[in-house]
Amino acid sequence: MIRKYAFEGGDVAADILERYGFDGELAEIYASNRDFEVHKWHHYIPLYDRYLARYRGTGVRFLEIGVAKGGSLQMWRRFLGDEAVLFGIDIRKGCAAFDGLFGQVRIGSQDDPDFLARVVDEMGGVDVVLDDGSHRMSHIEASLRVLYPRLADGGTYMIEDLHAAYWKGFEGGIDAPGNFFNSVRAIIDDMHRRYHHKGLNRPEMEGAVSGVHVHDPLVVIEKSVPRAPVHSRVV
Repeated sequence: MIRKYAFEGGDVAADILERYGFDGELAEIYASNRDFEVHKWHHYIPLYDRYLARYRGTGVRFLEIGVAKGGSLQMWRRFLGDEAVLFGIDIRKGCAAFDGLFGQVRIGSQDDPDFLARVVDEMGGVDVVLDDGSHRMSHIEASLRVLYPRLADGGTYMIEDLHAAYWKGFEGGIDAPGNFFNSVRAIIDDMHRRYHHKGLNRPEMEGAVSGVHVHDPLVVIEKSVPRAPVHSRVV
């Protein structure tokens, strides 16, 4: 289904500029990636920059779910810098070959709470989670429920490739209860709990969601304690 959207041109950075008006450094970092394959939708690049550029040159603790062929970790190391604490996890044992190249790689499943907890402990905490793992709805949920409570205040949680939410092979479907966008609605309802009496859908995220951003097909959740709203009339 997504094959028809494959880029057939030669200049990736130029395509990102033409389509999205973005010529930031991350476009060149992605386009010039060598030796280790990285596969991204072109419109992700300006979105990554929008939400993650503030972490560049810092000791950000960055966890990527899904290592694949190692190119993504290489891209993040080049973008975030040498100070970043960069970890990737993958269920495929062959990904252990990338351990120590651009960051640390640990082998285990994203729906294993004990494994996730051990990785976060080893990282010394986590500021950014990027879920590019199995794309199965139950796995996305399992990771979010374990990792979001451990995400640092002010942190960023990104889930990408959510076109899978509409595919039965990934436990999704337009009307499927497990479609992750139903969870997004529940999170948004919790954000607005002051204005209704339904109660909390996601108690593990209570009082710690300051923003939810939905892009095609990527969701970004920003963690911080939102202040109580205040309004006034000024004349």
